[in-house]
Amino acid sequence: MYRYDDIDREMLADRAAEFRQQCVRRLAGEITEDQFKPLRLMNGLYLQLHAYMLRIAIPYGALNSVQLRKLADIAREYDRGYGHFTTRTNLQLHWIKLKDAPDILDELATVGLHAIQTSGNCIRNLTADPYAGATADEVDDPRIWAEVIRQWSTFHPEFSFLPRKFKIAVTGSPKDRAAIRVYDIGLRLHRDGEGALSFEVIVGGGQGRAPHIGAVIRERLPVRRLLSYMQAILRVYNRHGRRDNPNKARIKILVASLGAEEFARQVEEEWSLTDKEAVDLPDTELARIRAGFAPTGFEALPPVSAAYEKAKASSAAFARFARHNVVAHKQPGYALVHVSLKAIGETPGDCSADQMELVADLAERYSLDEARVTYEQNLLLPHVKLDDVPAVHEALAAAGLATPNIALISDIIACPGLDYCALANARAIPIAQDIARRFADPVLAETIGELKIKISGCINACGHHHVGHIGILGVDKKGEEFYQLTLGGSADDDAAIGQVLGPALPADRVTSAIDHLVEVYLRERRQGERFLDTFRRAGLGVFKEAVYAEAH
Repeated sequence: MYRYDDIDREMLADRAAEFRQQCVRRLAGEITEDQFKPLRLMNGLYLQLHAYMLRIAIPYGALNSVQLRKLADIAREYDRGYGHFTTRTNLQLHWIKLKDAPDILDELATVGLHAIQTSGNCIRNLTADPYAGATADEVDDPRIWAEVIRQWSTFHPEFSFLPRKFKIAVTGSPKDRAAIRVYDIGLRLHRDGEGALSFEVIVGGGQGRAPHIGAVIRERLPVRRLLSYMQAILRVYNRHGRRDNPNKARIKILVASLGAEEFARQVEEEWSLTDKEAVDLPDTELARIRAGFAPTGFEALPPVSAAYEKAKASSAAFARFARHNVVAHKQPGYALVHVSLKAIGETPGDCSADQMELVADLAERYSLDEARVTYEQNLLLPHVKLDDVPAVHEALAAAGLATPNIALISDIIACPGLDYCALANARAIPIAQDIARRFADPVLAETIGELKIKISGCINACGHHHVGHIGILGVDKKGEEFYQLTLGGSADDDAAIGQVLGPALPADRVTSAIDHLVEVYLRERRQGERFLDTFRRAGLGVFKEAVYAEAH
């Protein structure tokens, strides 16, 4: 993985020192909260319901053991002993004292971490396929290009005050594991028959108040022209984006209002006027960044592990874990191992300091010193020898991190909701916990198969409810918490926005509604169909009737 150089480290230290002075002035009463707000947001510090929340950037979800241990230390020393991993592969600490924020930033800077551009109307933390560099189906490592964009966009003077926040995701695989179609810009790498790399450029995706699936504005962009083309997109957005209304300021609104064809025409026109050689990355610099991601440390191993197969045969629990949490690696004899942060009845995405330290130890010992954060709020050990998977499973199980539920019904995405967030209308965490408990039986979960439930406590959609197979949105009805269900959403290659099932339900009816939906699916499905497939074939009506029949 990429290592920060001396310039990076000096920049982070200087930024932390600058923010320390701003905090001192605020604590002394020399500046008001209104004056302080834009300064703290530029450093990832939010004021939520009960305390300050610090959002720490984890570029493209990659961490080494030193960084993960530092996050554990900070969570234990300055928070309540845990952190919350988000759908943006950030880590949020929800109980921060303002006086401690500068010390936290100083500590983060010592390991190449920060909270810069995790808030504000700028280019936010870059995300990528969590399987990057480890899966046989990718044509190039997307982390390389995410790092290129990170270095280009950090403190970019022209794009630090955009009309609204801006999010970018990159994948190098034909299978979308990064939700690129619901980002402001989604980038997919392709390689032609002669070996030339290019980007498919998707613009205008997003969730929230007006959800949209992004449109392809260029099918093949030569990779060496990435930055100049990105500049052209952002300049068109900067020129036309609505600054008078934050609800209409995202690029998805601009693309929808202009039309994808006209937006693409304006981008191409802007790009034609660009001095590309002055903007695009020199080959020598690209080679330097690419070298940071060169695979190292792999051993020549047989593709089949006797120890792994023996463990599957002798333990039903391990066999179930292997079926759902272990994925084939491009390197023979290795695997990617999912670390579930969705233990039954726990808060999705939460990870204790002790658990972070354990994953750091496992990464160092078994995964070439690397761990990943996935946008589905889990962790991943990307480079584990098959021989070592049983030992990794044993350690994870002892720490409550081996729930065999990846992509199953209890692998629920949920935002912090009204338990923490000042923007939320309803709680998300208790709903997720109730549903997970209802479907805790692993045999039932396997019978149901792939079913992605995603929950947001407000219309901002931090829980990605719009693209859940079942989406759940918290709404306020005269001071009471209700929940609107949507069906048929997807963030994958077949990306789609879910359809509203019907009137919002009170909290005590949500889990029973999920029960009814699952019953319909199990009754109606055909051989090999997932929940999403059955819904698309059978339609909304049969599901709606089952949920609302009991109200009549």
